[in-house]
Amino acid sequence: MNAPAADPIRAAFGLDGRHALVTGGGSGLGLAIARCFLQAGARVTIVGVNEAKLAAACAELGGDVAGHAFDVTRVNDAEGFAAGVRDARGSVDILVNNAGSTVKKPIDQMTPAEFQSVLDVHVSGAFALTRALLPQIEAGRGSVLFTASMSSFLGIPNVAGYSAAKAAHVGMIRALATELAPRGVRVNGVAPGWIDTPLFRGATANDPARRAKIDARIPMGRLGQPEDIGWAMTYLASAAANYVTGHITVVDGGALHAF
Repeated sequence: MNAPAADPIRAAFGLDGRHALVTGGGSGLGLAIARCFLQAGARVTIVGVNEAKLAAACAELGGDVAGHAFDVTRVNDAEGFAAGVRDARGSVDILVNNAGSTVKKPIDQMTPAEFQSVLDVHVSGAFALTRALLPQIEAGRGSVLFTASMSSFLGIPNVAGYSAAKAAHVGMIRALATELAPRGVRVNGVAPGWIDTPLFRGATANDPARRAKIDARIPMGRLGQPEDIGWAMTYLASAAANYVTGHITVVDGGALHAF
């Protein structure tokens, strides 16, 4: 009797046998990305600064997931961290640079230190961790992913540091994609629109005018769900996207291009 044929859809879109590391993986979009990766068959390492939050996230997710506490702004420790993850969990094939922070203030109230603190997480931290994990990712012919933003493309007031950092992500994606393609490493990003997370709900709970303005900007007429970002990341990490690099997938219900 012939063995059953392998599922071609699973082979293309699944992440079986792959090890994914997600920074900022203890909550919000990072948690959703980790959940989708696990459902696609990957083993997942989530990274954050709060050990209790990581432990709770691992318990919620279940499956082949582990948490490792690390502050991505400790750029001089990135190589040691990368080696520790490899020794504990095996080589990393997929890196998701998702850790983030923001300072929301007008420019004349935002200090240079506050501005720099946002760049330290999004830009310097992502660069250092990508650099540290690159030998592992290259060995597995894997990929690097960034969580970009609509702020990568739009002029949003009072978040100069965040907007600068997310625009930098677009530049890094394109530069690294070109540089690393000959080495078998793909580099892509996902730019979320307005997503229904606890952070979003908290930010708009006492500002109905802002919420109404946001709702009016979305042609699809609803907020996105965290898993919308997770599945977009899963596709970009999968074999189905093996000819895709240097690309930013916008997941925003049509808001970016609406008039």
